[in-house]
Amino acid sequence: MSTEVSLETHKPKIHEIFVNSKPRQFEGASISYEQAVRLAFPEGPFDVIFTVAYANPHGHDGTLAPGQSTAVHDEMEFVVRKTNRS
Repeated sequence: MSTEVSLETHKPKIHEIFVNSKPRQFEGASISYEQAVRLAFPEGPFDVIFTVAYANPHGHDGTLAPGQSTAVHDEMEFVVRKTNRS
């Protein structure tokens, strides 16, 4: 008698988000500062500092610094801008 074990592979959810007002699809449970910057500016430049702010439809707003990440949800909005240096 053989016993078959079926293991379903869990695929990360694809989230519909907005980056600088443009709709984007993002796969995964969390998004990092670096990923948000690449979605906003795929061609770079990457030698400058960016300000990354986000608004969650559930009321959890905030900012990301290099190396930080946040949980991602459908319809989140990200604003990514080059930081002015004085």
